[in-house]
Amino acid sequence: MHEHRFAVDAMLGRLATWLRLLGYDAFYEPHIDDRVLIERAQAEGRTILTRDVQLTKRRGVRALLITSDSVWEQLRQVVRAFSLAHRPRGRRCPRCNLVLVPLTREAAVDRVPAYVWQTQETFHECPGCQRVFWRGTHIADMEARLAKVFDE
Repeated sequence: MHEHRFAVDAMLGRLATWLRLLGYDAFYEPHIDDRVLIERAQAEGRTILTRDVQLTKRRGVRALLITSDSVWEQLRQVVRAFSLAHRPRGRRCPRCNLVLVPLTREAAVDRVPAYVWQTQETFHECPGCQRVFWRGTHIADMEARLAKVFDE
């Protein structure tokens, strides 16, 4: 299976976050120069997701022009363009883009609210920013929104 990797331009930060929540590798740096973005995308085999028509016309650039202002329509466009699979959420840090690693319940005790520790069994940690993640109550809303994106 081909692993899709993206480089997301400065205008599409929310799209990058949602791609990460789906488990896709989405490089995003809000203040990066176009030239540096292109070089990184080429070096790492990434497709650039952009709202910039001129960027898509550059020679040697693999890019998708994102046409909507709505993050949900943007995500739907990327899902359809690349036939992305609806993966389990939580595999990548929405902030750092690093793959999350399992965290023992014991290691999470002093790092999450007491109620969360008492009610949850499974935790993950970002090896970059050290944020701790668990399957919270907001997941049902996220799954309902994503079902619409994936036409489920």
